[in-house]
Amino acid sequence: MTFKPMLRRSLYTVLIAVVLAFFAIPMLWLASAPFDSDPGVGLRWPDWTLDNWRVTFEHPYAIGSLVNSIVLCVVATVVTTALGTLASYALSRVRIPGRDALLYVLLLLSSVVTGTAAMVPIFVMMLQLGLINSQYATGLVIAGGMLPAAIFILKDFIDTVPRSYEESARVFGASPGQVLRHVVLPVARPGIATILVWAFVQAWGNFLLPFLLLRDVTEQPAAVLLRTLRDEGGSANLTVIPVFSLLYAIPVVALYLFVSKRYGFRFHGGIKA
Repeated sequence: MTFKPMLRRSLYTVLIAVVLAFFAIPMLWLASAPFDSDPGVGLRWPDWTLDNWRVTFEHPYAIGSLVNSIVLCVVATVVTTALGTLASYALSRVRIPGRDALLYVLLLLSSVVTGTAAMVPIFVMMLQLGLINSQYATGLVIAGGMLPAAIFILKDFIDTVPRSYEESARVFGASPGQVLRHVVLPVARPGIATILVWAFVQAWGNFLLPFLLLRDVTEQPAAVLLRTLRDEGGSANLTVIPVFSLLYAIPVVALYLFVSKRYGFRFHGGIKA
Protein backbone atom coordinates (compact mmCIF):
# COMPACT_ATOMS: atom_id res chain seq x y z
CA MET A 1 0.00 0.00 0.00
CA THR A 2 2.89 2.34 0.73
CA PHE A 3 4.79 1.52 -2.47
CA LYS A 4 2.37 3.28 -4.85
CA PRO A 5 2.39 6.63 -2.98
CA MET A 6 6.18 6.55 -2.80
CA LEU A 7 6.44 5.74 -6.52
CA ARG A 8 3.98 8.50 -7.36
CA ARG A 9 5.92 10.99 -5.24
CA SER A 10 9.21 9.95 -6.80
CA LEU A 11 7.84 10.34 -10.33
CA TYR A 12 6.42 13.73 -9.41
CA THR A 13 9.80 14.82 -8.02
CA VAL A 14 11.60 13.66 -11.16
CA LEU A 15 9.09 15.51 -13.34
CA ILE A 16 9.55 18.74 -11.37
CA ALA A 17 13.35 18.33 -11.56
CA VAL A 18 13.20 17.89 -15.35
CA VAL A 19 10.99 20.96 -15.76
CA LEU A 20 13.27 23.05 -13.54
CA ALA A 21 16.34 21.88 -15.46
CA PHE A 22 14.60 22.75 -18.74
CA PHE A 23 14.32 26.38 -17.59
CA ALA A 24 17.47 26.54 -15.47
CA ILE A 25 20.02 25.39 -18.05
CA PRO A 26 19.46 28.34 -20.44
CA MET A 27 19.64 30.72 -17.47
CA LEU A 28 22.91 29.17 -16.33
CA TRP A 29 24.32 29.50 -19.84
CA LEU A 30 23.23 33.14 -19.96
CA ALA A 31 24.99 33.80 -16.64
CA SER A 32 28.23 31.94 -17.44
CA ALA A 33 28.84 32.31 -21.19
CA PRO A 34 29.58 36.08 -21.05
CA PHE A 35 32.59 35.31 -18.84
CA ASP A 36 33.88 32.33 -20.86
CA SER A 37 36.92 32.87 -23.08
CA ASP A 38 35.60 30.27 -25.53
CA PRO A 39 31.80 30.26 -25.22
CA GLY A 40 29.78 27.65 -27.06
CA VAL A 41 26.21 26.51 -27.32
CA GLY A 42 26.70 23.98 -24.51
CA LEU A 43 26.86 24.52 -20.77
CA ARG A 44 30.25 24.12 -19.11
CA TRP A 45 32.36 25.67 -16.39
CA PRO A 46 33.65 28.94 -17.91
CA ASP A 47 37.28 29.86 -18.47
CA TRP A 48 36.88 33.22 -16.77
CA THR A 49 37.61 36.37 -18.75
CA LEU A 50 36.25 39.87 -19.33
CA ASP A 51 37.37 40.14 -22.95
CA ASN A 52 33.87 39.34 -24.19
CA TRP A 53 32.58 42.45 -22.44
CA ARG A 54 35.29 44.60 -23.99
CA VAL A 55 34.51 43.29 -27.48
CA THR A 56 30.78 43.88 -26.96
CA PHE A 57 31.22 47.45 -25.76
CA GLU A 58 33.50 48.11 -28.72
CA HIS A 59 30.79 46.95 -31.15
CA PRO A 60 29.61 50.03 -33.08
CA TYR A 61 25.89 49.39 -32.60
CA ALA A 62 25.45 47.10 -29.56
CA ILE A 63 25.05 49.66 -26.77
CA GLY A 64 23.24 52.12 -29.00
CA SER A 65 20.65 49.49 -29.89
CA LEU A 66 19.90 48.94 -26.20
CA VAL A 67 19.35 52.68 -25.79
CA ASN A 68 17.07 52.61 -28.84
CA SER A 69 15.10 49.76 -27.27
CA ILE A 70 14.60 51.74 -24.08
CA VAL A 71 13.36 54.80 -25.98
CA LEU A 72 11.01 52.69 -28.08
CA CYS A 73 9.64 50.81 -25.08
CA VAL A 74 9.16 53.90 -22.93
CA VAL A 75 7.08 55.55 -25.66
CA ALA A 76 4.99 52.43 -26.29
CA THR A 77 4.54 51.66 -22.57
CA VAL A 78 3.56 55.19 -21.53
CA VAL A 79 1.07 55.56 -24.37
CA THR A 80 -0.45 52.11 -23.83
CA THR A 81 -0.76 52.48 -20.06
CA ALA A 82 -2.08 56.04 -20.07
CA LEU A 83 -4.59 55.72 -22.92
CA GLY A 84 -5.57 52.20 -21.87
CA THR A 85 -6.39 53.39 -18.35
CA LEU A 86 -8.48 56.34 -19.55
CA ALA A 87 -10.33 54.29 -22.17
CA SER A 88 -11.04 51.40 -19.81
CA TYR A 89 -12.38 53.84 -17.19
CA ALA A 90 -14.69 55.40 -19.75
CA LEU A 91 -15.95 52.01 -20.96
CA SER A 92 -16.46 50.87 -17.38
CA ARG A 93 -18.49 53.88 -16.29
CA VAL A 94 -20.37 54.92 -19.43
CA ARG A 95 -23.29 52.76 -20.51
CA ILE A 96 -23.35 52.55 -24.29
CA PRO A 97 -25.24 50.09 -26.49
CA GLY A 98 -23.11 47.14 -27.58
CA ARG A 99 -20.33 47.89 -25.09
CA ASP A 100 -19.47 44.24 -24.45
CA ALA A 101 -19.38 43.51 -28.18
CA LEU A 102 -17.08 46.51 -28.63
CA LEU A 103 -14.67 45.09 -26.07
CA TYR A 104 -14.44 41.79 -27.91
CA VAL A 105 -13.94 43.63 -31.19
CA LEU A 106 -11.09 45.55 -29.58
CA LEU A 107 -9.54 42.30 -28.42
CA LEU A 108 -9.83 40.91 -31.94
CA LEU A 109 -8.22 44.03 -33.38
CA SER A 110 -5.24 43.63 -31.07
CA SER A 111 -4.25 40.51 -33.02
CA VAL A 112 -5.07 42.01 -36.40
CA VAL A 113 -3.19 45.30 -36.03
CA THR A 114 0.05 43.62 -35.00
CA GLY A 115 -0.34 40.59 -37.27
CA THR A 116 1.74 39.97 -40.35
CA ALA A 117 -1.28 40.69 -42.60
CA ALA A 118 -1.21 44.33 -41.47
CA MET A 119 2.51 44.89 -42.02
CA VAL A 120 2.23 46.03 -45.66
CA PRO A 121 -0.52 48.64 -45.01
CA ILE A 122 1.32 49.89 -41.94
CA PHE A 123 4.59 50.23 -43.86
CA VAL A 124 2.89 52.06 -46.75
CA MET A 125 1.08 54.41 -44.37
CA MET A 126 4.26 55.22 -42.44
CA LEU A 127 6.18 55.72 -45.69
CA GLN A 128 3.58 58.16 -47.01
CA LEU A 129 3.64 60.06 -43.72
CA GLY A 130 7.43 60.26 -43.82
CA LEU A 131 7.77 58.43 -40.49
CA ILE A 132 10.15 55.68 -41.54
CA ASN A 133 13.22 55.56 -39.23
CA SER A 134 11.31 57.42 -36.49
CA GLN A 135 11.58 55.68 -33.13
CA TYR A 136 8.73 57.70 -31.64
CA ALA A 137 6.38 56.90 -34.53
CA THR A 138 7.31 53.22 -34.33
CA GLY A 139 6.60 53.30 -30.61
CA LEU A 140 3.14 54.72 -31.33
CA VAL A 141 2.45 51.96 -33.85
CA ILE A 142 3.46 49.33 -31.31
CA ALA A 143 1.26 51.00 -28.70
CA GLY A 144 -1.66 50.98 -31.12
CA GLY A 145 -1.35 47.24 -31.44
CA MET A 146 -1.27 46.72 -27.67
CA LEU A 147 -4.01 49.18 -26.71
CA PRO A 148 -7.06 46.96 -27.43
CA ALA A 149 -5.78 44.12 -25.22
CA ALA A 150 -4.73 46.62 -22.52
CA ILE A 151 -8.21 48.19 -22.49
CA PHE A 152 -9.84 44.77 -22.35
CA ILE A 153 -7.73 43.71 -19.36
CA LEU A 154 -7.84 47.00 -17.45
CA LYS A 155 -11.62 47.28 -17.64
CA ASP A 156 -11.95 44.27 -15.32
CA PHE A 157 -9.80 46.04 -12.74
CA ILE A 158 -11.73 49.31 -13.11
CA ASP A 159 -15.01 47.43 -12.68
CA THR A 160 -13.89 46.33 -9.20
CA VAL A 161 -13.78 49.96 -7.98
CA PRO A 162 -17.07 50.56 -6.11
CA ARG A 163 -19.04 53.48 -7.51
CA SER A 164 -19.83 54.55 -3.93
CA TYR A 165 -16.18 55.59 -3.51
CA GLU A 166 -16.48 57.97 -6.44
CA GLU A 167 -19.85 59.31 -5.29
CA SER A 168 -18.44 60.01 -1.82
CA ALA A 169 -15.52 61.90 -3.33
CA ARG A 170 -17.85 64.01 -5.47
CA VAL A 171 -19.97 64.84 -2.41
CA PHE A 172 -16.85 66.37 -0.83
CA GLY A 173 -16.23 68.47 -3.94
CA ALA A 174 -13.68 66.36 -5.82
CA SER A 175 -13.36 67.09 -9.52
CA PRO A 176 -13.52 64.27 -12.10
CA GLY A 177 -9.73 64.40 -12.43
CA GLN A 178 -9.28 64.14 -8.66
CA VAL A 179 -11.70 61.23 -8.50
CA LEU A 180 -9.69 59.43 -11.15
CA ARG A 181 -6.29 60.15 -9.58
CA HIS A 182 -7.10 59.64 -5.91
CA VAL A 183 -9.91 57.08 -5.94
CA VAL A 184 -9.91 54.97 -9.10
CA LEU A 185 -6.20 54.68 -9.91
CA PRO A 186 -5.04 53.59 -6.41
CA VAL A 187 -7.61 50.79 -6.31
CA ALA A 188 -6.80 49.71 -9.88
CA ARG A 189 -3.05 49.95 -9.23
CA PRO A 190 -2.34 46.19 -9.54
CA GLY A 191 -3.93 46.11 -12.98
CA ILE A 192 -2.07 49.21 -14.12
CA ALA A 193 1.23 47.77 -12.88
CA THR A 194 0.50 44.52 -14.69
CA ILE A 195 -0.25 46.33 -17.95
CA LEU A 196 2.87 48.48 -17.55
CA VAL A 197 5.15 45.45 -17.27
CA TRP A 198 3.24 43.56 -19.98
CA ALA A 199 3.44 46.48 -22.42
CA PHE A 200 7.15 47.00 -21.79
CA VAL A 201 7.93 43.32 -22.32
CA GLN A 202 5.84 43.18 -25.49
CA ALA A 203 7.54 46.26 -26.93
CA TRP A 204 10.98 45.12 -25.78
CA GLY A 205 10.73 41.83 -27.64
CA ASN A 206 8.94 43.20 -30.70
CA PHE A 207 10.96 42.38 -33.81
CA LEU A 208 8.78 42.68 -36.91
CA LEU A 209 7.55 46.26 -36.62
CA PRO A 210 10.95 47.82 -35.78
CA PHE A 211 12.55 45.67 -38.49
CA LEU A 212 10.15 47.08 -41.09
CA LEU A 213 9.91 50.69 -39.92
CA LEU A 214 13.47 51.36 -38.74
CA ARG A 215 15.71 50.81 -41.75
CA ASP A 216 18.69 52.75 -40.39
CA VAL A 217 20.86 50.45 -38.28
CA THR A 218 21.63 53.31 -35.89
CA GLU A 219 17.90 53.55 -35.05
CA GLN A 220 17.21 49.83 -34.68
CA PRO A 221 16.50 48.31 -31.25
CA ALA A 222 18.33 45.39 -29.69
CA ALA A 223 15.71 42.84 -30.81
CA VAL A 224 16.53 43.66 -34.45
CA LEU A 225 20.28 44.03 -34.02
CA LEU A 226 20.53 40.62 -32.34
CA ARG A 227 19.94 38.83 -35.64
CA THR A 228 22.92 40.62 -37.23
CA LEU A 229 25.49 39.59 -34.62
CA ARG A 230 27.57 37.29 -36.80
CA ASP A 231 31.27 36.83 -37.34
CA GLU A 232 33.16 37.14 -40.63
CA GLY A 233 32.23 33.56 -41.57
CA GLY A 234 28.52 34.22 -41.18
CA SER A 235 28.18 32.14 -38.02
CA ALA A 236 26.69 33.41 -34.78
CA ASN A 237 29.19 35.62 -32.96
CA LEU A 238 29.37 33.74 -29.66
CA THR A 239 31.77 36.31 -28.27
CA VAL A 240 29.27 39.16 -28.42
CA ILE A 241 25.91 37.36 -28.26
CA PRO A 242 26.18 36.06 -24.65
CA VAL A 243 27.11 39.48 -23.24
CA PHE A 244 24.56 41.24 -25.42
CA SER A 245 21.86 38.75 -24.39
CA LEU A 246 22.61 39.30 -20.71
CA LEU A 247 22.44 43.08 -21.13
CA TYR A 248 19.26 42.63 -23.15
CA ALA A 249 17.58 40.72 -20.32
CA ILE A 250 18.49 43.14 -17.51
CA PRO A 251 15.95 45.96 -18.17
CA VAL A 252 12.94 43.63 -18.18
CA VAL A 253 14.02 41.90 -14.97
CA ALA A 254 14.83 45.25 -13.33
CA LEU A 255 11.43 46.67 -14.27
CA TYR A 256 9.62 43.65 -12.88
CA LEU A 257 11.53 43.81 -9.59
CA PHE A 258 10.97 47.56 -9.27
CA VAL A 259 7.25 47.39 -9.97
CA SER A 260 6.82 44.35 -7.76
CA LYS A 261 8.60 46.06 -4.85
CA ARG A 262 7.16 49.52 -5.35
CA TYR A 263 3.56 48.70 -6.23
CA GLY A 264 3.20 44.95 -5.88
CA PHE A 265 1.07 42.62 -7.92
CA ARG A 266 -1.32 41.91 -5.07
CA PHE A 267 -4.90 42.17 -6.17
CA HIS A 268 -5.82 45.04 -3.92
CA GLY A 269 -4.99 48.69 -3.76
CA GLY A 270 -5.61 51.66 -1.54
CA ILE A 271 -7.27 55.04 -1.69
CA LYS A 272 -5.18 58.17 -1.24
CA ALA A 273 -6.39 60.48 1.42
